[in-house]
Order: sequence, then C-alpha cells, then structure tokens
Amino acid sequence: MDSTCRSSCVKLYLCSNPEDSVVERRALRESGFPKLREHCRHTWGLDFSVIDPFESSDRSRWPDENTRQQLINECRESSSGPFLLALVGHQYGAASLPAQVEVSEFQLLLQQSQRGGISTQELERLYQRDENTIPPSYCLRPPHRAPCRPQAGIDKEEWSMMKAKEDELMKIIQMTVSLCVHNNLMTPERGHTYYRSALDADLRFALDERPDHDTIGRCLVYVNKVVNAERETERGRIHSQSEASDLRFAPSDQHFLSELSDNFLPGLIASRWIQVYTTTTECNRRYGYTSARRRGYTESLCQQVCSDLMGLIDSLNPSETWNQTQLGDALTREWAEQEELCDSLSRFYDVIRPEEEEIRAYVKQSDQQCPLVVVGGPCTGKTVLLAHCAQQMRSWLPHSDPVVITYFYNLQQMLSPTHLLSSLCYQIENRYHSDSSSKKGPSIHLATTTDYHGCITDPKDPNSSCSPTPALDSQREPTTSEHVSDFNLNRCTKQSPAPRGLCPGIIKPDIRASELRERLSSLLSRLPSPKQPLLLNLSGLDQIENKLVCLQIIESLPSPLPPGVKLFLTVSSNRTHVLQAIKLHYQGGSERESGCVCVRLGSANRKECVKLLASLLSSSGRRITSGQQALVNQALSSCCLTLYARLLHVHTLLWFSDSDVTSSSLPDGIHASISAFLHHLEMEHGSSVVARAVSFLTLSRTGLAEVELADLLSGDNEVLSEHGQQGQTSSSVSVPQIDVERLLLDLRRFLIRRKSAGSPVLLWVSRHFKLVVAKRYLSTQEARREIHSEMTDYFSGRWACGNAKPLLDNLTCRPNKAEMKMYIVRQPFVFTCSSQNSGRVNLRKIIELPFHLQQSGRWEELERGLLMSLQFHQAMVRAGLLGELVAMLEDSKSQIVFRERRLLAGMLKSSACLLKSVPLQLPVVMETSLLPYLELIPELQGYVREIRRERSERGSGLGVLICPTPSSVPPIQCLKCETKTDSVSVVEAVVTECGIVAEITDDGSAWIWKGPGCDVVKVSLSCEQKELEFTGVKSSGRLVLLSTRCNKCFLWDVTGPEMFVEVKDPLKTQSEPNSSQQTAKKVEGFVACQKQIFMWWRDESFVSVFSVSSDSVTLFQCQSSVTRLVCSSNGLYVFCGLDDGTVSIFDTVFGSLLSSSSNSNHRAVTVIIISEDGREMVCVDRTGNVTLWDVASKTRPPRLVKERFTGGKSNDVLNTDHSDEIDMLLVCQSHQVTLWDASDWELWDQFLAPKGRAFAQAVLSQGGHLFLASFDACALVLVWRVSSGECVLSLEANKQPHTLLKTASDVICLTHDGCLTVWDSEMIDAAGAALKLGRGVKEVVVEETGERFYATDGSETVWRWTLETGFPHANFLHDGPVEKLCLSADNIHLVTLSAGEIYIWKTETSQNILRINGSRATDIMITPNNKFGVSISKQGLSQVWKLANGRVVCSIHLYLSNAKVSPESTFLIGHRQGDLLAASLWSGSISKRFSCVESSDHVVAFQTISEHPDLVVVIAASGAVYTWKVADQTVCRHFQLPYTFQCQPQDIPMSSDGRYALLSTDNNTINLLDLSQVRLCSFKADGPVIKACMDESGCFAAYISLETTCVCELHVRPVLTVVRLADGERVGSVSLSKNPSTLVVCKQQYVYVGFEDGSLGVYSVSDVMFDREELVRCRENITGDVKRCPFERAPVSLLPLATPNVIWP
Repeated sequence: MDSTCRSSCVKLYLCSNPEDSVVERRALRESGFPKLREHCRHTWGLDFSVIDPFESSDRSRWPDENTRQQLINECRESSSGPFLLALVGHQYGAASLPAQVEVSEFQLLLQQSQRGGISTQELERLYQRDENTIPPSYCLRPPHRAPCRPQAGIDKEEWSMMKAKEDELMKIIQMTVSLCVHNNLMTPERGHTYYRSALDADLRFALDERPDHDTIGRCLVYVNKVVNAERETERGRIHSQSEASDLRFAPSDQHFLSELSDNFLPGLIASRWIQVYTTTTECNRRYGYTSARRRGYTESLCQQVCSDLMGLIDSLNPSETWNQTQLGDALTREWAEQEELCDSLSRFYDVIRPEEEEIRAYVKQSDQQCPLVVVGGPCTGKTVLLAHCAQQMRSWLPHSDPVVITYFYNLQQMLSPTHLLSSLCYQIENRYHSDSSSKKGPSIHLATTTDYHGCITDPKDPNSSCSPTPALDSQREPTTSEHVSDFNLNRCTKQSPAPRGLCPGIIKPDIRASELRERLSSLLSRLPSPKQPLLLNLSGLDQIENKLVCLQIIESLPSPLPPGVKLFLTVSSNRTHVLQAIKLHYQGGSERESGCVCVRLGSANRKECVKLLASLLSSSGRRITSGQQALVNQALSSCCLTLYARLLHVHTLLWFSDSDVTSSSLPDGIHASISAFLHHLEMEHGSSVVARAVSFLTLSRTGLAEVELADLLSGDNEVLSEHGQQGQTSSSVSVPQIDVERLLLDLRRFLIRRKSAGSPVLLWVSRHFKLVVAKRYLSTQEARREIHSEMTDYFSGRWACGNAKPLLDNLTCRPNKAEMKMYIVRQPFVFTCSSQNSGRVNLRKIIELPFHLQQSGRWEELERGLLMSLQFHQAMVRAGLLGELVAMLEDSKSQIVFRERRLLAGMLKSSACLLKSVPLQLPVVMETSLLPYLELIPELQGYVREIRRERSERGSGLGVLICPTPSSVPPIQCLKCETKTDSVSVVEAVVTECGIVAEITDDGSAWIWKGPGCDVVKVSLSCEQKELEFTGVKSSGRLVLLSTRCNKCFLWDVTGPEMFVEVKDPLKTQSEPNSSQQTAKKVEGFVACQKQIFMWWRDESFVSVFSVSSDSVTLFQCQSSVTRLVCSSNGLYVFCGLDDGTVSIFDTVFGSLLSSSSNSNHRAVTVIIISEDGREMVCVDRTGNVTLWDVASKTRPPRLVKERFTGGKSNDVLNTDHSDEIDMLLVCQSHQVTLWDASDWELWDQFLAPKGRAFAQAVLSQGGHLFLASFDACALVLVWRVSSGECVLSLEANKQPHTLLKTASDVICLTHDGCLTVWDSEMIDAAGAALKLGRGVKEVVVEETGERFYATDGSETVWRWTLETGFPHANFLHDGPVEKLCLSADNIHLVTLSAGEIYIWKTETSQNILRINGSRATDIMITPNNKFGVSISKQGLSQVWKLANGRVVCSIHLYLSNAKVSPESTFLIGHRQGDLLAASLWSGSISKRFSCVESSDHVVAFQTISEHPDLVVVIAASGAVYTWKVADQTVCRHFQLPYTFQCQPQDIPMSSDGRYALLSTDNNTINLLDLSQVRLCSFKADGPVIKACMDESGCFAAYISLETTCVCELHVRPVLTVVRLADGERVGSVSLSKNPSTLVVCKQQYVYVGFEDGSLGVYSVSDVMFDREELVRCRENITGDVKRCPFERAPVSLLPLATPNVIWP
C-alpha cells in the first residue's frame, strides 16, 4: 500500500499496560476520543482514529510484538499530527513469550536450562525450527502465536489454561536468561528484552533511537504513580512471595517501571520535546487504590488528554495541508489527484520491461501524428508501465520542456466524455498558462473558486479586497439583458469573444461535448510546440463498460495529432473493438496506414519475476527452501505476471521450512490466487469481517478511508453479530480499530492509497480483485444492494451520534431485541467551526452518498431527499461541483419530482458564473429564482423553507420577500442531437398532440424526442440493406409521417410500439406518366381522421386518401395546387385550400366534390378553421386576410359572411396559431403579428416588429395572455403580453431558433443546429403575468409597519403593494404624471403631487378625499404630528394647510430648498442663499437663521434628529460640523471634517438618535460620521457605489455597488450589500439581475429596491444583533387556496375625484 499520499487523519497508537488501564482506556474510547474526532473534522478537515492493541476483552485477540511494531510505524508514517499516546500506570505488566528466537540463542537457552536442571520439554514443544526466517529461528507453534481471532475449537476455559502454562513457561525462560546473564553468556541489555512488558517494549520501539522529526511534538505520555496502591494485607503477601522467590539475578517489575518512568521518559523530554505528564496519587494504606480514586483520575485524565491533544493538533497547524487538499475547484482537485496517482502507480514498476524503449523512441520522434497504443492482456501491467514512463518522459527530452498530463480513466467511476474533455482542456490550458506566467508574467486570469477564497471564508468582512475592482466606462452605462429593446436584439447577433461556455479557465455546467471537442482541438493546435510538446497519457479507456461512451471519447480526440502532441493509450488485447476504433480514427482514409503505433506488452521475464518474489520475501524477513523454489518456478512458468508474483509472495509467507507443499499448494492463475488469499484472510480475521471489508472497498465509488472502513464494519449487522457471538456483548459494541488495522496490514500489498476529494482513500491496485470479490461475495443483486445500502446509511449519518441500530439475528434475519449503539461520527454536508465562518465541505459525503443511493435503489431518498436538499446543493457548489450537480438533476431517469429537478438545474445553470465565483450566494440566488413559481410548483416550497431556516439558524444574511419581476424563464431541459459533424442544420420539425418532437436534418437523419426526461434519439430505417435518408416530416394528431429521398413514406403511431409502416401510393406519380425518371416530391402535409389518411404534396393538385382498414387508395382532384386541408369533426367532409384562393369541399364517403368558394383576392389559402358545429368556415389567405363563410349546407356554395383585411403591407403569412379554448387566432407575418377574436372574427390587436427586425415565427402561450416570437438572426425568443402590448420576457435559445413548438405543458424551441430548449408553459405565464410599473421606479414610500408600501414611476399611477401577498393590490390613478409621494407617520393619509395638483388619499378606504388645485407646488411633505401638509413652491407661495380639509393655515413667501419639517412640527427648515432658515408653520414668517462664521463659507447639508427635536446637524462647505439648537439659536461647532470626507451637497441620511450620518459615497467607499464617538468611518465596497442609504434606527447601512462577479462577464453586475454599523461587519449581500433606480430601507430591517424596468424587490435583513420580532411572511401556504390564473391578479384601480374640490387662489 503506497504511503506517498499525505494523510488527512490523525492516527494515534495507544500504548498501555492492558491489565492496568482498562477503566482509563474505556473512558477515553467512550467520551474523549469522539470529541477529538469531531474537533479534528470540523476544525481542520482531518479524521481521527486510535489504535488500541488491547481494546478487545479477549486476550486471544491481542497482537504480538511484531504486529504492534508494524502498527506503530504505520501511525508514525501516516498520522497528520501526533501519533503516540501512552498511559503508564502503577503496574508494569507481564512479559509475553517471544514469537521468534534465533537458532543460536534458542539453543543457548536450552543448554543453560538443562545445566540448571530445568526441564526443556515444554519449551521444545511450543517452538519449532524454521529455516525460512532470516536468520533461521525457532518460532511459536499455533495456537500460541497471537491470532486475529480465537482459534476454532478452543473454548475460553481451555484458552485460559493454555495461557497459564505459557506464563509458567515464561518464568522458566526468564530464569534461564538470568543464568545466561550471570554467566556472561548474554548481555544484560539483551536479557532485559525477555522481561520487558508490552508497554515498555512499545514505548522504546516508538521513541528510542528515532529521528527527531519523527517524534518532536508528536507524542503524549501520562504517568500515574500510585503510592500505597495495594492494601496492607495484599502488600504483606506480595512481599513474602518476593522474598521466597529465588530470583537473585532477575530485575523486578518495579525496577523496570521505575527505570521507564524515572529515567527513560524524562531523558526524552528535552531532546525530543515529548510531553510527559506525571501524576502522583497517594492512597490510604488501609484501602489502597480504590475504584473511586481511579474514577477521579480517569475523569481528569480524559479532560487532560482532550485538551492536550487538541492543543498539539492545533499547534502543528495542518490548515495548509487542508487548503492544499480541499481546493475549491473540482477540476483542480482532480488534476492534483491524477498527478499523485501517477506517482503511486509508478512505484509498482518492479520489473524492467523492454517495451519501455519502444515508448521512449516514440517520445523522441518528431514526425509522428498518430497515437501510441500499449496493447496487452489482463494484468500485464499496462497502466503501471504508462505511469512509469510518464514519470520518465521529462528526462527523455532534456532539451525541451514537455508538459506531461496523465489521466487514469479506469480508476474513475461513472465519468462521462464531457467530464474527461473538460478535465483535459482545463489541465492543458492551466499547465501551459502557468508555465508561461512564471516566465513571461501573467497572461490570463484563470477564475477558479480558489481565487475568491478570501471572500468565501469571510463574507462579513466589508474591507475585503479580494474581489477585483472594475473600471467603468464613463461614456456608457452598464446594461443588462433584462431590458428588451432594439439594443438587445442587436446584441443577440454580436460575436462574443469566446464561444458559449468557453471562458478561459472556466467550464460551464451546460457546455456540450461538441464545444469541448472544438476547444480541445484549438488548445492542441495552439499551445504545444517543439520546445514545449504535450505528452498526453490516457489509460483505461477500454475498461469503460458503455462501449458507446468509449467510442465517443476516441472520436473526440483530434485526428491527426497536431505537431508537438504525443498521445499514449492503453488497450486490453481482448478489447478489439476499441483498438479497431483507434486505428480507424487515425487512418485518415488511407488503407495503407496502420493508424497507430502499437506496443505489444506480454508476460514478464520469469527470472525477473523470481527475483521480484525473492526481494519481497527478503523485505518480509522470509525466504523459501530450494524445493519450495522449484514449485514457485513451475507456477511462474505457467503465469509469469508481476501481480501473480506478488500474490505468490503472500502465499509463500505462510510456508515453514518443514511445510509439506506440493504443486497443488499454489493456486493457478490470478483469480485463483486472489480467491485463496481471501480464504486465508477469512481464516485469520473472520469470514464476516473480511467479506464485508473487501465488499465495501469494491463497491465504493472512489475508495474508502481507513476510518470509514472501520466505521462501516462497526455498523454492519453481520460483523456486529459475529463480534457479539465472540463475547462482545456490550450495548456499545463495535469492531475494534485494531482488527481493522490488522486486516489492512494483510491487505496493504494489494491496495493503493490515492487522494479522492482531498482525502487519502484505499482502493484495489488491480480491477481483478474487484472481479473476484464480486464473484465470491457479491454474486447477486440483493447482496450488492445490501452493501450499497449500508454505505448509504453511513454517509448519510443515519447511525451517527450514538443512534441505536437494531441488531439482526443471523439465523432468522429478523431484528434482535438488542440494539447496538455505535460511536460513529456525524456526517454533515459542511463541517462548521466557530473560528471559520463558512466551514468545510464534507467532500466524501457529497461524492459517495448519491452514488450509493442510486445503486441501492433508494430512489425516493435520492430524488426527494438528496437532490432536493439545499444543504447538498450548497456543499456541491462550494466544492466546485456545480456541473456535477446539474448533471445529477438532469440525468436522473426517474420521474419523481422530475420538473422540480429540471427547474433547479436550469436555475443553477443560469447563475453558474456567479455561483462559481461566489458560491455562498446560492441560497439567496435560488430564493430569488424560485419565488415567482412557488404557486405552480408547491414541491419546491420545502426548498425555500430550508433556505429561510438555514438563514435563521445562521443569524445573518439577506432574505427575499418580493423578488423582482423575472426577465426570463429558466428552461427545464436543453438537449442536442449528437451528430457526427457539427455543421448539420434542421430542415423540418413537428410536434404531435402527445408532445413527441420529430426533426429532420440536412444530412438525411431523423431524430425523435419523446418528452421531458428523454434524450434525443436517432431513427434508423433500412431498405434493401441501405439506410434511408429522410427529407421531411409531418404530424397529425398522434401520427408522424416521415418522407425519404427515394419517395417512400413511413407512418408511425407514437402511442403504439416503435414500428414504422410504409405508406404505398401508386397514384402519387400518375401526373408524370411520361417522366423517364421519378422525381422526389415533397409531402406538404397530411391529416388523419376516422381511420383515413389524407395526404397532399407541394405543387400538386390532388389529395391521396388512404384507408387504414382496407389499404385502399382514392384520389381527390382539385383545380390547382393544394395548400391546406382540414376534415370535419365527423370525418364526412374534407375542405381543401388551394393556391388560387379556392376552398373545395369533398364528400369523403363518395369522393365527390360538393362545392367550392374563393376569396376576393384569389391568394393562396394558408389556414382553414371549421367551427365546432361545422356551420362556419374561416379561411386565412397568405397575406393574412380573413374570410368567414357559412357552410351549413354542404351541397350549396358557401355563403360569404364577412371579409376582413389586415391593411398595410401584404407580406406572406409565416405561421398561424389557433386556440379553441380562448377563441383566438394568431397570424404571424415578417412585419407584424395579428390577433383575431375567433368568437366574432374581428381584429383584436396588431403588434409591429421592432425597428430593423423581422418576425420569424410566433405562437400563443398556454392561456393566450401572451405570445412568443422569434426573429431572424437573433438567439432570443421574446414574449409579449397581449393585454398591454408590452414585451415582458426574453427567453434565451443559445442559437438562432428554427421552430417554436407547443405541447400541452411546454414550449419547445428548436434551433438550426438541432438543439432543443424546453420551457414550462405555466412558468412562462407566471413570469409574464408578474406585475411591475410601466417605467423605472422613481420613488418608494413605506408605511410605519413596513407591511405596505407605495411606488411611482412618474406616470399617472401610484401602486400599493403588500408584503403579505407579494403583489400590488391597488392603483391610485391621477390625471397627470405623479411627481411626489408623501405618507403620514400614522399611515392614514397618502399625499401625492401630480401636474401641480395635490391629491390626499385615505389609505384605509383608498378614497381620494381632497384634490387641491392652484398650489403650483414642486414638493410636498406632511408634518410629524400628521395634522398639516406643506407644499413647497419655487415660483409662488409655499403653503401650510390642514390635511383634514385642505384649508391654508399660513403662507411662506421665501423658497427654501431641501426643506424639512422639524420633528416638533413647528418649523420648516431649508437652504436659502448659503444660510439655513427656519420658517414658522403657524405664521409663515422666517423666525430663525443659521449662518456660517466665515462669510465665504456656506451650508451644504443639514439634518434634523427625531429623538432630539430641538437640534439640527449642519455641515458647511469648509467641512465644519455644527449643531444648531433652533429654539434659542444656540450654535456649537464640533469638529472639522478632513477634505477627503467632505460631504456632497445633498441631504444627509441620519439615524434617529443622531449617532450616525451617511456623508457621501466616493467611488468604492462609503463615508460615515459617528457623532457619538466623534469619529469618521469608511467602508470599502467591491465596486463603485451607485446608491446608499441608512435605516432610521442606525443599525445598518445598505448600498448597491457595481461589481465584477465573474471574469467572463463583459459588464459589471449590481450587488446589494447590507453592513452592520456597530462593528462594520457585512450582514449579507445579493446579486441583482437588473439595474436599480431606487433604494429605501425601513426600521423593520427591510430593504426596498426599485429597478429601471419598473419591477420591485423587497429584502429582509436577518442579523442576531438586531432586536426585533420576526414577522412570518414566507407565504408558504399559498397553494392552500384555489389555484388562480396569474393574470387574474390585476390590482384594483382607484379613481381620483373628477374635479378639484379645493381651489387655492
């Protein structure tokens, strides 16, 4: 198992005396270690595990010294932080029998024992000589060797008796050793090894003679010295026993314990920085070390261990490691993981292969433009060879700087061609640009999430400078696509600097494979050069199960290879189709060219494999005898593979020199060897543990971390049952970590450690292990689903936090009465930590959980639970997996919440750029996008509730109460027919009444789309062993008719099986009897009615009638070419529209012509509509004129009822759309769209095309309230509201639309290149019905409660909105444009100024109670006491009047600019010639004046303070700040503002208590004045601030800045940000989709934003610092009412008084 991949786990080895630390270890295991694991996961993104070798209560499961040493080394090498925790108590512990003694030393012990008169019979019985060890040794016989589990057939009593004999034998050995030491036959140091306990031996191995970097700061030791531990009686008995024993030369246990704790450990403190804590506990001599004292020590020990380990882990600061492993962008992570994987695989290159020279020669060749393919059988080492060569390629080209990219596709799970192409493009672009940047300076900015890491981790920092500051063009205002105008139509045809989705460094989630192919070809042709060639290694493409996917990837590679590009592939010899595809792809049409350079990789050299096996055995301290070697040579002769040699290694490790082995002792071949190896593991570790462990490893998506494997085994029913039967009866039973570690020690030779999602995971080194495991343990679908289900439960955290899991009985498979509590950690989507605002994404969960949910068949949990979870979406977006998230939402074939998932995917794609840059914006982005459609899709209300609940729990952020009117609608599906070339275009497309779309492309292909959730599939029909080419398609009802180049027609009933029936028409060519060659005729249309099919052709004057029941064909002959045909509802009559304007009526029973009629202008008939009762016929000619006929009597000529002409231009009709439900006919011509009322056939309305544009097609919306239109040379589909004629939506179709199609629930746009974009019809209606003001919002006033607010756009209407419903419910109409709004403080009166007249409205009754004429006012206001109104006039008198009756109280003769009423309603204060004047509201006279001290100075701004009504804050032009007490005209100058902080000449927003004043906004800075502390504050925005305001209470400030949220955007985007004034922290922000025109805040912490397109948005500020009652206005129960048409929500229009009822002179 390769260990080059740095660990993301803190792995501790717990060193202790097992008999003396049972209580302490159990307490740490149950309370201390779980806390440490949570701390590591949440703080550093690390996992935490502890290996306690003596965790099991069964002594037979304790590992021997050799195994313990391996585990210590494993912890030392792989732990990211401390690796050793030691508990030294007051008991030293007993020594155990040595597992192995060298021959010479063993014989010495035998000799000395015999000389001392000690019997050696038992010693010789327990040990056997083994020449296979290096050096030869005597080894313990089974069952005395420490097994991984109790030996079969040995019960506990027998085992105890055996251990007693072993202890007695150990005493004999120690006595013999003492004699040897006494006789100088053995050194005292060597003799001590036979006395050392496990505690002493482990500590010395871990700490003694080790490099400093291995131990410094990585070890913790706790020594507990207990005085008077034994009671007096026990102490006397022990003392007498020690005196009686004759151990004159043997050191005592107390001597060793003292030497360990007083000498050895203190000696390491200074040199190795080992932390040693010593506690001395003095006990009562009478009672000794009681249980109470031990519990007290144990509790303090747990607290101390947790504290010390946390500090030690934190001090090692592994955050850098975390930042390197959890990169924000998924492609960046994958790049790093592939590099590490290549390095790990190259370490398995044990046998030098001659094929390496062939690869080296290919690398050095410069004229090769085809790939090199390594071809070999299974297990020949193709991947390892390619990995090794990839490591050597740079050294092979010393005079150039090659870029080597390696991708191991066979070690990835379920990846698409799009993902591979994206990864390759990303790596190539980044590698070349990073190299050029280091040499030539930065040339391009690659926008990954990592670039915005500062913004993401601390979103509240207002001074963050991590976002780039855009430079604004002063000559042009930033524009957005929401303004539907001629400018936008022109913008549709503008060439963007990069193809869609191809911004440098960014892969859009909706990018197509064809675009990626173009991008890859472009990169390969531009970037590689002879000085810097590209060496591209792709391994394992042949192992992709889906052959089509493999072939698509091969076809995506450029052919021939551009100069400077070398391509390396691996193909198994049994995958001939892949090799053939590669050759065909690179032959270039030449038969003589082979297409690729093939390197045949066969078996390895047998001698090299023998050397490899000998080397492996030697590294394990083993060898084999010559006889055994002969058997091995024979086995290698039949299967000479390096993997087989490694498998032979594990088998021969079990051989002793005297083992009886034969040719059958070695399994034959790879699979048999793997199966035998697994059988050995079952015998050694237990069948359930092994079966489950290898099954988990095999079925994991990307591998498993060691702690994950341990957790999974601890939660598995079979393993728990087996452990329960072996004595683990505690309710908190789990698999000891030591058991997992010992199993991994045996498996490590065939596991590779690689990085996945930033964490090292284990996976099989060869796929053949998966094949054997699948055959052995996972042969049934139920078994596989069970494993996937267990892994689902684990990664979902179902049994975490001690949740009890019922234990299944193995025999009955029913829940046992016992419930097992497992100490498995929680599995949140994001690990939260108080020290970090954003937390860390649980990458392992988001990668593994969806896979196992799908594989276990738990679709309901996947579709409704995971894929509809906000937390999952947040984690995916923050992990840089937005593309994968969109693919999950789109690719699932299940119909559970199908439209909801598609809608979420569309919204994520539309906001992809913003979310990639600022992923923490996801909740507010989705909330804004979903709100308009919640009534239509109630299943998404839970998603919105989750957003709001998450924001409430977080205690910070901006919520959306009313979202701005949508300017577009996200599609629910986007599809592309994958043609071989990208230059094909659509010829014709139709849709059936069932919603199935059929399209024909100019290459003769036919494609079918069966509806949302389905892919576009190609139709393939053959005739005479030749594939047919299609020329056209028509539909009628549920039938589709395909016509071919060979004049064959095929009919398909879409409601039946996929069977195409040829329609044979012998009469079709009779009009050309003399024609020597039959010419192709285009089918113009067909109609299916009453088991008959009526078909007509272009420029033909007959109609063929096919009888479905009798296969008979009849003919209707007409006067001229047939252009249109309809049938009556009963099928008895056929109405044929002709090219000369005639309509012929035929009897379908007898085939006779009944009558005919003709329009007055004799123009071709394009539409025929028959009324429901069949008595009327409406015809539309090709110029759009409408003719109504009475056809009640079919035998007489139709009678003309009326004829209507459109007038104007006479352009041809492009298309029509008729709706029976709403009695409306739409007629589309290039210059206009005409709507006809189908009830009386009068003209409804006409819509002219925008200037310079021409309509291409138009269709009605589902309810007929809207119509959609496409244009020539424009990629947008625009939507008009029929009632107002306003263009309300623009739908993006990516490319030029070819056809707009409608189904019962969707609108489909088919582009010229075959792309299908599908929108939900109800969503279009909801978005199009959303109400907004006619023009940009000019002013917003809010009631005191914030529940209702009023807005005006400068027109004659004032709109009143309510937060409860989110809709406007009243319009206050005026006779002129509204110039000003004013609302009384008690919310009773609304005063408006319109065309010089003043309107006073009662808000409760919505009545216009007063209309005042003659005011000549330019501004109005209401006094704070709600009794008087003030009208300001520039040219006349300013009036003070009563609100109740409009009677004038007094007049003010002077004009005061920027006037305000004082809080006490006594003065009107305003500017006048540089001074500040106060006019009395009772007399109108100027009674107070403020002038600056310096005559050259003047007042530029002032503000009253509501909580201090007698004070006015005044700021002069010089920067001086004054307070003016108006009543006694007292002036106090406070301080001088710096020049840079001088305020702009405007009103100063100020808090009601006078503490804060918003002085100015200077580019990227907001300047504030804190009067309470007399200080100046400034907040840095991430872009130029265009609007700013402050709430009256002084809690927060809101501002809108123009920010560049993505490097691929051509313009900036407005962003609303709220900042807390108390500490300057950012509360939240939201990106606005439109240009704002108005910004208002109220004291209820609501922010109101008016936009230039007339829409309004209301946002709520959530912050734990604000003390206010939360008002519930989620409108979650909106679907509880009867579902209403969105167009029925028109607000009530409130009329004003017809004439003024108050006239001022």
